[in-house]
Amino acid sequence: MSQYEFSISVQANYLPEQSEPEQQQFAFAYTITILNAGQVAAQLIARHWLIVDSENHTQEIKGLGVVGHQPLLQPGEQFQYTSWAIIATPVGTMRGAYFCVAEDGTRFDAPIPEFVLHMPRTLH
Repeated sequence: MSQYEFSISVQANYLPEQSEPEQQQFAFAYTITILNAGQVAAQLIARHWLIVDSENHTQEIKGLGVVGHQPLLQPGEQFQYTSWAIIATPVGTMRGAYFCVAEDGTRFDAPIPEFVLHMPRTLH
């Protein structure tokens, strides 16, 4: 186990009621669970996302915190939030990283593994 490690898990869902396929707008919600799997308390300071649709159009998003929070997580503690994204195709991917600072001042990135956004019945 690393001293500085956040473990990230993701669950994504298509949002038909917020989507307008005829306008090339496909909405997805994603719920992220961040677990401090390290040995030192650390705070999530900022996020960096790459959202790519199936035509390889990329949206890059950077900002402070997540959904208005910069959670400080003790070892073994977790934080969960739900957010959303809109892409122009029925299938796409998201990946990124959180920038974190441990209570001892050590800075580290917590990678967010790539996950798929897909409208039901679009993947075989």
